[in-house]
Amino acid sequence: MSVTPSQPDVVAAIDLGSNSFHMIVARLDDSGTLSIIDRLREPVRLGGGLTKKGKLHPDARRRGLETLQRFSQRLRSLPPGTVRVVGTNTLRVATNSARFVEDAEKLLGHPIEIIAGREEARLIYLGVAHGRETREGKRLVVDIGGGSTELIIGEGLQSRFRESLLAGCVSSSKRFFNDGEISREQMKRAVMEARLTIYPIASRFWADNWEEAIGCSGTIKAIRNITHAQGWCDSGVTRESLYRLRDAMIKAGHIDRLELEMLEDDRKQVLPGGLAVLIGVFETLDIDEMRVSEQSLREGLLYDLVGRINHSDVRAASVQSAAGRWSVDQLQAQRVSVSADRLFQAARKPWKLDDDARDILSWAAQLHEIGLQVSHGQYHKHGAYILFNADLPGFSRQEQALLATLVLNHRRKFRRAAFDALVKRLRKQGRRLCVLLRLAVLLHRGRTADQVPDIELNLSGKHIKLQFPDAWLSQHMLTQADLVREQGYLKKAGFKLEFS
Repeated sequence: MSVTPSQPDVVAAIDLGSNSFHMIVARLDDSGTLSIIDRLREPVRLGGGLTKKGKLHPDARRRGLETLQRFSQRLRSLPPGTVRVVGTNTLRVATNSARFVEDAEKLLGHPIEIIAGREEARLIYLGVAHGRETREGKRLVVDIGGGSTELIIGEGLQSRFRESLLAGCVSSSKRFFNDGEISREQMKRAVMEARLTIYPIASRFWADNWEEAIGCSGTIKAIRNITHAQGWCDSGVTRESLYRLRDAMIKAGHIDRLELEMLEDDRKQVLPGGLAVLIGVFETLDIDEMRVSEQSLREGLLYDLVGRINHSDVRAASVQSAAGRWSVDQLQAQRVSVSADRLFQAARKPWKLDDDARDILSWAAQLHEIGLQVSHGQYHKHGAYILFNADLPGFSRQEQALLATLVLNHRRKFRRAAFDALVKRLRKQGRRLCVLLRLAVLLHRGRTADQVPDIELNLSGKHIKLQFPDAWLSQHMLTQADLVREQGYLKKAGFKLEFS
């Protein structure tokens, strides 16, 4: 991994988990090696603050923002592009998460990505795979978070199968042990619920599909620490040690009476549910022993960020894979991409567009016809549906929504409401990128290899002027007719298009 002198010396990642918020700061040396220089963890219990209607309770919201206010002090000196912040299960499911994210972004000064469960799994595996304790061969990686559990099978640095299940230490504890009582019957029900959640996808993750099992993150590390301190096992976590911990918790009868060495106070409330989920994983997947990694999602975020900095972005590979899988016309996609980038270069300064916007526009151009494999009629709608719902490694939910919205609006009606549904920071940028994509697609509607001439683009706010070479439009009457029709579409969207 090569690093150029212009690249940052320090990078950071924040994981807005359902139980805790974590921040990790690392130094990036000339060889591309990451050296951790700071870690912070605060037990926010965001998932425990979800109301019955699926909203973040004001107290949980306040705890989260107060924590990020403290984190922001460490990030103030870091420039854009050097910090990645992701929200996981609770922010995926909370119906009012958009407001929290908007306020949190103002505090941090960096964007927050809400990532899908399988993307979370990919990043978890990436962090574990870079750990020194990993071995050769296929491995199963298990991460029990506050609201979800991720299962991944991979080899080397590549994850092959990824699943995210709605079972976590916070959600399970809240459902089965909310009053603090721990009985054998409650534990049995919690374990069975975990097993039922895992069962539909279990065959892919059974023990004959991997050579070693690795656990990571807070729940599994806490259980490892406790079982080692009690002398129930001396390496990783064993099934027998889980049963002994279960019996000790049932004997205590209540979380307030749990007296276990290495059990931290802020872990007590969610330990019963976390243990039940882990027992469910062991029993359903036939695991006898699991090694424990010190690295997980935060480290995976850092390695993924370094990849982006060094122009090795998994999102580009995801776009290429999707284009191949859906048999996109590569020649047409390339023509539109080239013209879109030419227009982008002219619009970059007046419309204040950055390199991230350039990437999104390029990917939208490459995939704008992805819906043709469903049907030619309304193919832009089919394409938007595919991109909004597809498993696209590397993309956050907000980025996928923007990509889908651009594809939805690259032809015919310009749906302003679709952009209003995006997160606030992407709305204006999204509309502007859409204009550039629409013009690029229009210029290549004939699907021929004819070279599009150099076109002068001048912008003043929402006023767009295109200047074509002399006599070119008179020789391309269909393009001229398309531009006249486009004037009407863009006018309804609040833009004014002129051409000559």
